[in-house]
Amino acid sequence: MSQSLAKNYLHIIFSTKYREPLIGEKFEDELYSYLGGICNNLACYPVKIGGWYDHVHILCMLSKKCTLIKLLEEVKSHSSRWMKSKDPSLNNFYWQDGFGAFSVSCSDLDKVSLYISNQKLHHSHLSFQTEFRSILHKYHINFDERFVWD
Repeated sequence: MSQSLAKNYLHIIFSTKYREPLIGEKFEDELYSYLGGICNNLACYPVKIGGWYDHVHILCMLSKKCTLIKLLEEVKSHSSRWMKSKDPSLNNFYWQDGFGAFSVSCSDLDKVSLYISNQKLHHSHLSFQTEFRSILHKYHINFDERFVWD
């Protein structure tokens, strides 16, 4: 085949360091737009970005020219630096070291996008840790609780 074709959608999730509730309403929309801009610059076109006070969800198409780790390095480093510049109260803003990345079929894009859109409602009764554990179980990922959180 002379042409390389790929369409891989990912649902990426990561939290603030120690799950600090630093993503307030004052910054969330601008942060999600900024994250989307980084994804766009890497040709990892975002479908939906959202989250809650202590974490974000990115639903995007992974470019065939970009590795997952490169995308996460760029997204986390640039957005962390950007958040620190927004307000003195965010001088200690950091993302956790790890992340979760899960494949999404084209037929489930609307479902996952709606899930991300409803984060505020979702987290009125569910913590990030409970949510993330549930997703890990859904994807049959074995994990050691001691090393998931930082």
